[in-house]
Amino acid sequence: MKEKFNPLTLEEQRVILHKGTEHPFTGEYTDLFDGGYYVCKQCETPLYRSEHKFPSHCGWPSFDDEIEGSVKRVPDADGRRIEIVCSNCDGHLGHVFEGEYLTEKNIRHCVNSISMTFVANEK
Repeated sequence: MKEKFNPLTLEEQRVILHKGTEHPFTGEYTDLFDGGYYVCKQCETPLYRSEHKFPSHCGWPSFDDEIEGSVKRVPDADGRRIEIVCSNCDGHLGHVFEGEYLTEKNIRHCVNSISMTFVANEK
């Protein structure tokens, strides 16, 4: 039985299904630092906690850790980068970079806002 996924807009399809990238500094979560977590826009798998998010000033939301088992790393088609996808639905999230020394963990998940939905902590 095939899993049912959330319907996606044309722009969400371009990024999530066809491995596109949203323009830098345009995503709704780039500068959001509220408490909560982020789920995959397509299948709602929890991906990142807000405490993993940090201001990298790169134009996209950045995280230095993921929820265990939620993100897969695959070689990018360009042969130079590592793509990150949702481990449940293989939806494109962005890319992961190491060696930039932006956090103690020395890793940056550079994620398209459009690939995620933010779920705020309950008060």
